[in-house]
Amino acid sequence: MDSIIFDVDGTLWDSTEIVAKAWTKVLAEQTDLHMVITSARLHQLFGQTLPDIARQLFPDETTERQLELIDLCCEEEHRTLLKTPAPTYPGLEDTLKILSKKYPLYIVSNCEAGYIETFLEATGLKAYFQGHLCPGDTQNAKAANIRQIVQDYHLKEPVYVGDTDGDYRACQKAGVPFVFASYGFGQVDTPDYTIEQLKDLVFLF
Repeated sequence: MDSIIFDVDGTLWDSTEIVAKAWTKVLAEQTDLHMVITSARLHQLFGQTLPDIARQLFPDETTERQLELIDLCCEEEHRTLLKTPAPTYPGLEDTLKILSKKYPLYIVSNCEAGYIETFLEATGLKAYFQGHLCPGDTQNAKAANIRQIVQDYHLKEPVYVGDTDGDYRACQKAGVPFVFASYGFGQVDTPDYTIEQLKDLVFLF
């Protein structure tokens, strides 16, 4: 292994409670939709692309309106997370501090443009990461973005750390070994490696 690529939600932090409140608030204040979005619902949805999330949250709306609504939600989400950062998983900064001395670290997440930047600013962890990509940056899904990070930074033996089956399948497409963060949102039957907490990464390789 010569590098590590991370997912964000369910891997580095859990923003679902704060995001759920932000989305519920902005929909009530700026639309005629009075929906209560819960953390549990977002646990089921996070990890998918935004158009897929929008389609499931707003099934009765047109595709164009779905995207307008999810963009509205994401704008409020960024503002809220910068004011009230979501909790990171235990040991995150200590783990990154140790790993970054041995390996370059990156982020690839299925999120909107600006979300990874919000995470890095809200947590103060920007210095530990060499680069990041998401569909909002490239219009590509996770597998292609993993491949692009590998290509752009000339990585030879990267691994990807994530928490959902979608992460696992993206790694299979990208040809990158998958480390399953079992404390996160999803279930994965046959990961290449499993960690039960972030600090396990220090001893995994």
